[in-house]
Amino acid sequence: MNTKQGADKPEIILTGDRATGPLHLGHYVGSLKQRVTLQEIHEQTILVADMQGLTDNAYNPKKVSSNILNIVADYLAVGIAPSKTTICLQSQLPALAELTMYYNNLVTISRLERNPTVKSEIQNKGFERSIPAGFLTYPISQAADITGFNASLVPVGDDQLPMLEQTNEIVRKVNSLAGRIVLSECRPLLSNAPRLPSTDGKNKMSKSLGNAINLGATEKEISAAVKSMYTDPNHLKVEDPGKVEGNIVFTYLDAFHPDEGYISQLKEHYRRGGLGDGTTKKVLEECLQDMLRPIRKRRGEFLNDKAQLVDILIKGSQISREKTAKVLFNVKDIFGLNIF
Repeated sequence: MNTKQGADKPEIILTGDRATGPLHLGHYVGSLKQRVTLQEIHEQTILVADMQGLTDNAYNPKKVSSNILNIVADYLAVGIAPSKTTICLQSQLPALAELTMYYNNLVTISRLERNPTVKSEIQNKGFERSIPAGFLTYPISQAADITGFNASLVPVGDDQLPMLEQTNEIVRKVNSLAGRIVLSECRPLLSNAPRLPSTDGKNKMSKSLGNAINLGATEKEISAAVKSMYTDPNHLKVEDPGKVEGNIVFTYLDAFHPDEGYISQLKEHYRRGGLGDGTTKKVLEECLQDMLRPIRKRRGEFLNDKAQLVDILIKGSQISREKTAKVLFNVKDIFGLNIF
């Protein structure tokens, strides 16, 4: 992971999550572990995206509001520290909504509809032509977030690259209007971690589909999830040779088990036969129980002190409000709107 901008100059990093449910193992391996590392060497802000959570949940707003503090507790439980990372709430940063409004006028509907990430999400959610306007313009809101913090580096999955491309298009349009560099383009930081499949092996891991193991999962929930995992359908008897590739149990073992050598031995044993799925699932369950037990404990402690979580958001949002207001002033100046 190469993030250096200069010899000793830290990058400005913006990342975040929609507040639509507690975070799960896919978030942990794909981004949360990376954020814990990045906060030690760069200027990192994490945005709890409650407004963007409403783009497809406006008729069920409690789904968003009830998960804001859950997500903050998840952050703290995995080791993200407010002393090193600014954690803020999107709806408390009015500059972001205003920047979105100005950027809306620089992007056409046809361009938004060509965004492959948006097209895919529209299809997955079955919106067809009933797509909420806020959801369609999600890339513009994301551009406001990124530019509002002057972020130079944005950790994303490869499915989010079209979103950053659209952000940089908006940056270039704003700079062209200004006749000078007002906003800076951003670069993606792709995680080296493979995308974790859902426990059912059928769908993308989702907070709402019940096919993920949440960071706060109980011992019983972890056990049930592992036992239900898809393995090799042709591995009918213990003595049968088994296939490791596409076997979700081994995918999770690769992602989370600390002893790579031991997992390599398990794979060879499974391939030649004589190793049952029950045994491999037991190894995985013990691994996940050991890993999630302290996270669950810390998460519970943080949720028992919600005033502390709110205070973290208040302080982080105040810092972020000042940063984003400066960017907004510069963009408004381009449109001649700073008249008083």
